[in-house]
Amino acid sequence: MNRIVVVGSGTMGRGIAYAAAVAGYMVTLQDVSAQAIEQARRYIEKEAAKSAAKGFITDKQKDQALEQLLYTTDLAAAAREADLAIEAIIEVMEAKIEVFRTLDEYAPRHAILATNTSTMSPTEIAASTSRPEQCIAMHFFNPVHKMKLVELIRGLDTSDATVAVVRDVAERMGKETVEVNEFPGFVTSRMNCLIGNEAMNMLMEGVASAMDIDKALKLGLNHPMGPLELADLVGLDARLRNMEYLYKHLGEKYRPSPILVKYVKAGRLGRKSGKGFYTYSDESK
Repeated sequence: MNRIVVVGSGTMGRGIAYAAAVAGYMVTLQDVSAQAIEQARRYIEKEAAKSAAKGFITDKQKDQALEQLLYTTDLAAAAREADLAIEAIIEVMEAKIEVFRTLDEYAPRHAILATNTSTMSPTEIAASTSRPEQCIAMHFFNPVHKMKLVELIRGLDTSDATVAVVRDVAERMGKETVEVNEFPGFVTSRMNCLIGNEAMNMLMEGVASAMDIDKALKLGLNHPMGPLELADLVGLDARLRNMEYLYKHLGEKYRPSPILVKYVKAGRLGRKSGKGFYTYSDESK
């Protein structure tokens, strides 16, 4: 396992690429948008400099990581070099399947194909390929370089060998893993979406302010981040897609809060748009 290809240079993709490069892997970060790739490059260089300045990594690790990162808009070319490909694009099943079909066509026969989906079926995604036994979900958490957990979700045909390889990769990246049998939302997303949705309903009902709801869970239940803060960080559009998927597959208790639907329609998407349940300056986005 030498070359990791990360597909999608958004918040999760660039975080995974950075963490993998710091761990010593050769990494190619791919996106269809040249502008998105350049934004990801600037983010990674800034994050690496901050980590070195704070002593989390050495200057040598920083320089090596940046040297081991390549950027491209050509998915087929990137796939040809992959030992492991990690898809980290939008939570839309059709889009993920399209990426996996391309990866399956161009990646070497030994390559493992992983999805970073937080809710969707790795079995369904794997079924679009000729190598379902080599497909798995690796669910990283934001911010990737700080969060210690990776959920490993088996599809119906995922082999033990595939699980063992991706566990080793995650551990080399400094992560701990849990192994999950496929079910919509896995472990963390099912719980997190329920808590966040209830917090949104309480805000809508006037139970308390967003700040006080978050403060109550942080100080009363020892959550490191309040559920509304976290939703803003994830992106309210992404949270809505997750809720809609879980509602479709798991039923009424996952019906998206009306305030979430309203905020997304208004373009209040959280940190990335500058406004969600909180308002953000350019520096804090």
